Amino acid sequence: MRDLALIGVFAAAGLLVPAFVDSGFVLNLCVMTLYLALLGQAWNILGGYGGQFSFGHAVFFGTGAYAMAVLQVKLGLNAWAALPLALVLGAATGAALGALSFRYGLRGSYFALVTLAFAEVFRILANTFQFTGAGVGIQIPLREDAAAMQFAGKTGFLYLILALCVAGLLVARWLERSRYGAWLQAVRDNEESAAALGVNVFRVKLVAISISGALMSAGGAFYLQYFRYVDPHIAYGPSISVEALLAAIVGGMGTVFGPLLGAVVLHALGEITRSLAEDLPGVSLVVYGSLLVLIVMFLPRGIAGLFARKR
Repeated sequence: MRDLALIGVFAAAGLLVPAFVDSGFVLNLCVMTLYLALLGQAWNILGGYGGQFSFGHAVFFGTGAYAMAVLQVKLGLNAWAALPLALVLGAATGAALGALSFRYGLRGSYFALVTLAFAEVFRILANTFQFTGAGVGIQIPLREDAAAMQFAGKTGFLYLILALCVAGLLVARWLERSRYGAWLQAVRDNEESAAALGVNVFRVKLVAISISGALMSAGGAFYLQYFRYVDPHIAYGPSISVEALLAAIVGGMGTVFGPLLGAVVLHALGEITRSLAEDLPGVSLVVYGSLLVLIVMFLPRGIAGLFARKR
């Protein structure tokens, strides 16, 4: 019950932010922090709870973004109707990738490299086909209307990403309390022992990558609505995958609030280093990278692990 109470407090605090903050910069910072938390939670479902490290989660992000773009621009579908279809397509992509990988026993570094290869293949395909805009990409027309999932200010987008982020937190909490979550964590700890106890390892990992793909595609769909543009490099580039895994690792893998804590810390570090080194181009990246290395070295279980040890 404690986790549910904390999730409720977090949701209520997010809903009250626009009542006390009218700065577009601060609201945008909140939106991007929650967006990163959603990506981190998507990676955490598979990597943190399932122990299947992925270097190519951009394949799900790009699928969700392009699904939203194509359904709206090419097929004229409403954004709210396109969103669940994008999530289903992301889950299906995860199931297909998992079926090809887990069926042949790929795990560890082999699985990580396969996911990276799939993201690159999807980037090349998106760069080729005309219905994805090829190398030009797709831009959705501006319609400041809530019915089109485009809001006049930042508040509407804040509420939308808050809802998606809360959904991710609830999924993670369910994994910690459910029988399926126990199976998934058993597979993470020792696949052979889990199989010996009767756990269907292939099915458990397949469900995990499908859930992870759906959440990641939700992040891609939100990105498209927020920035109204996507191209192959944005959708399937390695930076998306790196951001997702960093949020989970820094915050704490295999925890409910780890990706959220990681997103807050990463964005805070980014803003602080940029402000301190704005007169020296490139120094902010050096400071940012050095701080990340220190966090990983001295907090191997992430920030959430530090809080758990103190408690």
